[in-house]
Amino acid sequence: MANDWIKGLPNGLTIARIILSALVFFILAQAAGALPWQIGVPDRAAQAALLVTSFVIFVVAALTDFFDGWLARKLEATSPWGVILDPIADKIAIAAAILGLVVLEPLGAIAIPGFLILFREMFVSGLREGIAPKGVKLPVTLLAKWKTTLQLIALSVEMLAAILPDGHPARLFAHVLLWAATLLTLWTGAEYARGAAAALRG
Repeated sequence: MANDWIKGLPNGLTIARIILSALVFFILAQAAGALPWQIGVPDRAAQAALLVTSFVIFVVAALTDFFDGWLARKLEATSPWGVILDPIADKIAIAAAILGLVVLEPLGAIAIPGFLILFREMFVSGLREGIAPKGVKLPVTLLAKWKTTLQLIALSVEMLAAILPDGHPARLFAHVLLWAATLLTLWTGAEYARGAAAALRG
């Protein structure tokens, strides 16, 4: 029984990432004063506290992305559910952070790179689903793994930088980092599209 619990730990971490990511979105929405039961926007001190909280939770969620896979290999507990849930959890984490930051600053610098990242993620997911019945698989590349890591780092930095006033160097750095993640995201999406086209032609 204890062995079954240990074997289920990697999937438990993946599910925890999904729950924590949803929590991050709601905390960012609360910082924006966008929850239905809120009256007005929190003051700067309360908003800063919420942003730091969202940052900490998001970092913990991001770390589970490493530890669930590491534990699955270490414990020889790789499962079909884990293979399915892991990329879903990654996409939920990215989407929750982007949407939360856009709610926080609808006229800010997150919307365009955020849209491009989500566009690529949905495109590649749809591509995989569309070509699967033809027996074509698109394995995750090393560059795509680095892409996810850079996305998580950039979005974490954006959460902390949102505490600072517009024009602050740290905010500019966060935006540059997010655009770097966006460009890498689009590049890997193009690689997958080329790979799918080549496989279908063959």
